[in-house]
Amino acid sequence: MSYDNILLEKEDKLAVITINRPESLNALNAKTIQEISSAMDELNADNDCRVIILTGSGEKSFVAGADIKEFSDFGQEKAEELARNGQNTLFNKIETLSKPVIAAVNGFALGGGLELAMACHIRYASENARLGLPEVTLGLIPGYGGTQRLPKLVGKGIANEMIFSAKMIPAAKAKEIGLVNEVYPIQELLTKTKELAGIIAHNSPMAISKAIQAVNLSDTDKGFETEIKSFGELFDMADKKEGVTAFLEKRKPNF
Repeated sequence: MSYDNILLEKEDKLAVITINRPESLNALNAKTIQEISSAMDELNADNDCRVIILTGSGEKSFVAGADIKEFSDFGQEKAEELARNGQNTLFNKIETLSKPVIAAVNGFALGGGLELAMACHIRYASENARLGLPEVTLGLIPGYGGTQRLPKLVGKGIANEMIFSAKMIPAAKAKEIGLVNEVYPIQELLTKTKELAGIIAHNSPMAISKAIQAVNLSDTDKGFETEIKSFGELFDMADKKEGVTAFLEKRKPNF
């Protein structure tokens, strides 16, 4: 299968999906989400593939966020549909995939980019990585699972601080709080990620699949649904209109 916004490479028992939109710092739009999802399906059905690595092109950005221009004029109904479709099409799919997905976070992982990394089973980051959820600066909240996955990784207090403040944190801090597993120089990131993937690939794929199911076993449906509904409701409120307009006009919002 051919793709426009991602690159797919297979080697031995590993596969690397590279989000390839460098002109927009690899921002997620609908087409990119669909292509990553299709690649995940392709690799999940490939018996030769044991582990999947997800990364971004270049050395600046893993995924700088969602493509805001794509949804700037949405209302509540379309916004809820956007969040629900994204979760079902990609983010939940990655988290529940039968094969391990490792994020190699090579630079900015903001908003939907951090949510994408958090949906992966393991996260390695480069020393120049910066991670954060800036949605409240747009009058919004994370809509692709950020309010649910971040507290489970770092605890409620730190998650609240990151979400409420919208601050970016450096890779070293992300490792300190458990948001990423390891941090490496950018030149070593993919090599180190492949080393881990190679170790995992030699273990029982059936056992790993069952382990993924067991680790994921929790009642999160209500939390995700609440996030989706709240995300949608904010699209009809004044703060979202001011936040998104300010972003597009390259100025600070006046809430």
